[in-house]
Amino acid sequence: MEIFKILLALMTSVAVVYFLIKKYDTKLVLLVAGVFMALVALEPMTAFNAFANRMATNGLIQAICSVLGFAAVVKITGCDKHMINMLAGVLKRTGIFLVPVATLLTFTINIAVPSASGCAAAIGAIFIPLLIHSGVSPVMAAAAVFSGTYGSILSPGLSHNIFVAKLANIPVLEVINAHKMATISSIVVAAITLGIVAIYLKEHKGYVSTDEDFKVDTEFKVNPIFALVNIVPLVILILGFTGAVPALKMGVAQAMLIGAFIAVIITRTSPSEVSKKFFDGMGGAYANILGIIITATVFVSGLKALGLIDIFIDIIISNPSLAGIGATLGPFFLSIMTGSGDAASFTFNEIITFHANTFGMSIENMGSLIVLSGAIGRTMSPLAGAAIICAGFAKVSTIDVVKRTSFGMVLALITVYIILAI
Repeated sequence: MEIFKILLALMTSVAVVYFLIKKYDTKLVLLVAGVFMALVALEPMTAFNAFANRMATNGLIQAICSVLGFAAVVKITGCDKHMINMLAGVLKRTGIFLVPVATLLTFTINIAVPSASGCAAAIGAIFIPLLIHSGVSPVMAAAAVFSGTYGSILSPGLSHNIFVAKLANIPVLEVINAHKMATISSIVVAAITLGIVAIYLKEHKGYVSTDEDFKVDTEFKVNPIFALVNIVPLVILILGFTGAVPALKMGVAQAMLIGAFIAVIITRTSPSEVSKKFFDGMGGAYANILGIIITATVFVSGLKALGLIDIFIDIIISNPSLAGIGATLGPFFLSIMTGSGDAASFTFNEIITFHANTFGMSIENMGSLIVLSGAIGRTMSPLAGAAIICAGFAKVSTIDVVKRTSFGMVLALITVYIILAI
């Protein structure tokens, strides 16, 4: 009977990957799979209790919802567009380093605009035409932007950082502090590698486009103050966390709300419109991000009910050297196959990160390794939303885009593993 349960858990996991690849709703797939396994194990309340308990996790709700609320505010006030256009001015002056600098700038902007797809849409609309106008081939222009769409890993508002902080029972900035060297090193490696690939393929200069869609808007007037509004919450959190300004020590939600107020005051946007967008953003955060966290918990509860999690943990405890490799390759390959780093990272963090100390790793290091591996895997998946958006702007195939990002991302993954797991 036990063997039957394990085989069923494995078959269900394979089915989950299949349906995710087929682009079925992530939350629906995880929820149905988790409930199904709990029912087969004759423990249906395990899944329903997991759902109820996770949906009311206070720290996650406050931080994640407020971040997406602030993201909606900077969008409606136009502050995000001012920041992107300001950095586009820097991009124009980088010469032969155009491709890697575009990746690094995208990565930097993604810290303040934490959604990969949202960042790709906002930045791609400006950076991709600018790169093509500067002589970079369209497919390389798309790859340059796509490669930088995991900068949100350094954001205190990223749901994964908040989730790991909750598991470790430490402030979210301590989680970022634990992986910042690995994250920064990985993107530098990826950006430099992509630059070398561009030179090798002769796609870094010389391209001439007659497509009207690749025209560059030279009329936009950047307001530096509007641009800096995007980083107000980040600055508040860092100054408070480091003790540089003790009065600014506060939670993520408080910093985001202050940032929203400042955005309204500086841009003089209608407060009623901003309020509506802020709360719409909060609602969207619960529906889309927290929804995945909740349903990933239900899925893991189903695996636990069938006994697969206990076997998995026992194997790793017996072979601690496998922990780092499993935490790296598992979410990495699942993200490539599904195009989503979220489902992979949340699921693996639910399964093994709580046991990190048993494997000789800290919770924040193992959790960060899983999150980074998932993000890097997603950044070489042709199914990723950000890949589709970037390829759409450049009018190229997502397969061609990831052919160019893959080598750098593999090297980035190795870099992350060396720094966090060895």
